Amino acid sequence: MRVEPREEPMASHPPQLSGHQYLRLVALGALIGIPAALLASVFLAFVHDLEHWLWTDLPDAIGVSSPPWYLVIGLPVVGAFVVVLARRFLPGDGGHSPLDGIGGGFVPVVNGPGIAVAAIGTLSFGAVLGPEAPLIAIGAIAGVAVTSFVKLGEKERAVVATAGSFSAISALFGGPIVGGMLMVEGGLEMGALLLPVLLPGFVAAAVGYVIFIGFGHWGALSTQSLTVPNLPEYSGLHELDLVTGILVGFTSALAIVAVRKLATAVAGREKVHVSMPVLLISGGLAVGLLAQTADWLGADSQEVLFSGQASIPQVVATSSTKILLVLLLAKAIAYAISLGCGFRGGPVFPAIFIGIAIAMFFEIWFSVSPTLAVAVGAAGGMAATTRLLITPALFASLLVGQAGLDAVPAAVLAAAAAWLTVTALDQKAKGAPTLGGPQPEPSGA
Repeated sequence: MRVEPREEPMASHPPQLSGHQYLRLVALGALIGIPAALLASVFLAFVHDLEHWLWTDLPDAIGVSSPPWYLVIGLPVVGAFVVVLARRFLPGDGGHSPLDGIGGGFVPVVNGPGIAVAAIGTLSFGAVLGPEAPLIAIGAIAGVAVTSFVKLGEKERAVVATAGSFSAISALFGGPIVGGMLMVEGGLEMGALLLPVLLPGFVAAAVGYVIFIGFGHWGALSTQSLTVPNLPEYSGLHELDLVTGILVGFTSALAIVAVRKLATAVAGREKVHVSMPVLLISGGLAVGLLAQTADWLGADSQEVLFSGQASIPQVVATSSTKILLVLLLAKAIAYAISLGCGFRGGPVFPAIFIGIAIAMFFEIWFSVSPTLAVAVGAAGGMAATTRLLITPALFASLLVGQAGLDAVPAAVLAAAAAWLTVTALDQKAKGAPTLGGPQPEPSGA
């Protein structure tokens, strides 16, 4: 499953199965949902607990209420060392680069420790990436491990590995619905053959989410609820709101394209004269310096660091244009560096944060509803980085919950504007025909 330029969560040529074989595949999907969700639970709990110890308990132990400058700058560097060790000495290079999307498909079991260690060094120590890519890999590994005891063909194993991935990731995206829609959008080129391949993964995601709910009071997994708290109820829809959705989607796309260009330039340094360890450690230092600089300028360093998922309520509460601008610039640059320097994680949640931060300017300047701003910002940011349409709007509706159901039309416009802008810019960069002309085949298809 890749995010760039389109999701590919399933094998491109589904297996031709008898009724009995297909029922067995669906049953395996349900079975795989359990260990995949358990592994994901352990991983998320460990990442959360280590993050809390490093950024809360450690400052408390040295007698300060918030992380001092030397921890803000130093911990991302330490995390970079951890990622270097994982990539250098463990199989699998710590997983694929986040510039290549969020991954998916077959992942050898032997790569599991390297992927987990590299992700922990990234996520717990403050690099600006999300947990979705390592979770997808962990789920795929669970699927591969379970199917090693069952005789399956190559294409069947790919389908079951995908089922494990969506079980593991179901908690991050609020259950099986968003994950299932992501699967549908990613597999549209399969046409009528999509549904039989979709079902095992959809069942696994549902079973996995039941496991997550059951473990909701262990390892702080209960904090994974997506709905942003304390949003005012939004009802009705006005012309300015629809225009805001379009403008936020357009601006978010420009921001994400700029981030990816910078990230690609950073990644290119490794191909010139900079070794992987030097680039990674330098990147960790740069991320820490950006966070601390933002703190000196009045923003919160903790909102610059990490994926941004937990910081959305603080961004929504920001009422200063200066602080919001500092936060947006620092976050975007740190995100680009984290994408390109060699950290291992997912690209989706920081892009959602950037989209919401952009939308909050409209709340400050034009007094649009913060609920609307969250909806259009999340949809625009997610669409810009995933190149999907329906999934970002659905995910935005989960973020705002019942308070923002009327904001969904504007979120749809934000996703559409972001998708059109990114697609047009990609085609222009490649010298391809404009929208409506012959389309180039997506890379990785």
